[in-house]
Amino acid sequence: MLRTTVRDCLYLNWALPAEELPAPPVPLRYQLHSWQGRDWVFASALLFHQDSLHFTALPWLRFGYPQLNLRLYVLDDEGIPSVLFRRMLMPTWVVPGTRLVTHQPASRAHLSFPRPSKDPGGGPWIWRVERKGRLEVRAWEASPAVGEGPRLGSWEQAVRYFQDRPRGYALASGVLHRISTEHLPVPVWPLKAEVDGNGLLPRLLDLPPGSPFPALHSAWLCPEISFVFELGLVLRMPVAPAPVLAQPAAGRVVSFRWPSSDPRRSGDQGSSPKRRRSSC
Repeated sequence: MLRTTVRDCLYLNWALPAEELPAPPVPLRYQLHSWQGRDWVFASALLFHQDSLHFTALPWLRFGYPQLNLRLYVLDDEGIPSVLFRRMLMPTWVVPGTRLVTHQPASRAHLSFPRPSKDPGGGPWIWRVERKGRLEVRAWEASPAVGEGPRLGSWEQAVRYFQDRPRGYALASGVLHRISTEHLPVPVWPLKAEVDGNGLLPRLLDLPPGSPFPALHSAWLCPEISFVFELGLVLRMPVAPAPVLAQPAAGRVVSFRWPSSDPRRSGDQGSSPKRRRSSC
């Protein structure tokens, strides 16, 4: 098992037309949302610092690095909301170990990320990524707001849609691997973000050439998330047709019902702490 603390995790979320995305590996299905007469799939870029990463058996051996994690939102063969890791960008020295240990689609890049948690109430903060192209994000604290794309309910419901994901999947050498993670509820800072040079993201998602990238659906920052990665649960999924599940039909999700909470927090602060499983 691996433990880590993710710090200053920036969530950038978009809704993409389902017909423009390559098919997900079997048995995964995109989680579809109807909006303006089309089906849409959500994608997120998470930009964060991975701190104090270590094996539980070797707690003294710790290291950290910045990472961009690009993911799509899917249902697995059991109908469980999950994420498909499309690409992970990180420093060159981390890539071989990540591919070997976690079977995740890691690639090298130059990343320069700020530490907003050390300057609460400040900003704007700037994130930069370079890999055969450039991505620059300028963001600052703002009131909760949702932009372009299907609605997922309230702000708290939208945050939970993206964060409550108990399983993550990654395709490596033609084999689909699964990793389960868990963490406690964490604070969330709503942000206003401007994205520049986002031609990097369509290429990483294998969108058709010339496809316009949509405006942001939502953005926020998690100052700190403590994770446990259950690497013992990495599975090789068989290549077989995905079963047809009664709910949600064809991977489509219509509505969600969760208790409301403080707009700056994704967890219910009125109850006793419970461990939340997620693949943030």
